[in-house]
Amino acid sequence: MTKEYGVGIIGCGNISGAYFKLIPIFNNLKVVACADLNPDAAKARAEEFGVEAQDIDALLANPAVDVVVNLTIPEAHYPVSKRALEAGKHVYSEKPFVLSLEQGEDLRRIADARGLKVGSAPDTYLGGSHQFARHLIDSGKLGKIMSGTAHVLGPGMEMWHPNPDFFFAPGGGPILDMGPYYVNNLVNLIGPVKRVVALANKAKQERTIGTGARTGEKVPVIVATNIHAVLEFASGAQIALMASWDVWAHRHQNMELYGTDGAIFVPDPNFFGGTVEVAGMDREPKEVEVWDHPLTRHNYEFDWGTQANYRGAGLADMMAAVETGRDYRCSLDRSLHTIDVLTAILRSADEGRAVDIVTTCTQPEAFGVEEALALLR
Repeated sequence: MTKEYGVGIIGCGNISGAYFKLIPIFNNLKVVACADLNPDAAKARAEEFGVEAQDIDALLANPAVDVVVNLTIPEAHYPVSKRALEAGKHVYSEKPFVLSLEQGEDLRRIADARGLKVGSAPDTYLGGSHQFARHLIDSGKLGKIMSGTAHVLGPGMEMWHPNPDFFFAPGGGPILDMGPYYVNNLVNLIGPVKRVVALANKAKQERTIGTGARTGEKVPVIVATNIHAVLEFASGAQIALMASWDVWAHRHQNMELYGTDGAIFVPDPNFFGGTVEVAGMDREPKEVEVWDHPLTRHNYEFDWGTQANYRGAGLADMMAAVETGRDYRCSLDRSLHTIDVLTAILRSADEGRAVDIVTTCTQPEAFGVEEALALLR
């Protein structure tokens, strides 16, 4: 019988609803408590989802909580995760799970000393479409991937988020906020990064909130919002990454990878599903039928329609690894490598030079149909 682990959620803001709704679909997880600096926010989520609302100290002392899901703002991820580890809880954090290598290594030291796991979102690359792209690349169908592009472009988070301040503060910006989806997926597809070089700027000094109770209020822009980078991978591939919140319209694909025998067009890494296209030496991209992977099925209603959403898959995989001692896909090593890459991009832009990546990691194990089914109820 699969062991069920008690989950405590700290941070009951905008993103928490997806975790409350989706964690119960995994057979080894059960949300038992939640907490927030704003007690009313915790109380509202607790009533909505039938769990216990506690203050943070009480949640960390709760013997029913085996793992803390850290959904606080980026600047709070490290101190909250540290407190959870010191309380003897495993930790799974929203991205970015730390803002520096030093913070990541400190969490590793504490976790190792206590025999605990630390994992981090994003886990969207575990979705069926991205895993199908991984399957095609691993099969050798495209030859060796040598170059590519990745684009995450839009006008800014103030358009839809009622409290977007943290997006434009240290720890935010399109590289640290959206970059993890892209770098994680590239590591999944072609392995670790060796070196980066980048340029950055910002188009505005302040942003105007466009929704919610604070509509019309100005938010200062502290971080760069327009970044162009080139990532050199250990495999030899060179990928151009553009991340910007200064773009009103564009015609770029989310991700294109070019191999010696063909090209693959990968869907938005912010989501679990999407269309995969492949071109061979005929130079004609054609949609290919994605395999019947359970993490591709449309199951979640967004404002714009129903899509595949399985947030919590990385957490379920991590807790399954607690039982077996195996590697887990959204591991501290891979998450810290992503942080290394993203902070190196910002440092390269700031210092005007190429920056070597000091960490490395292995590609995560592929997450096929059987592996996904084993985690679902």
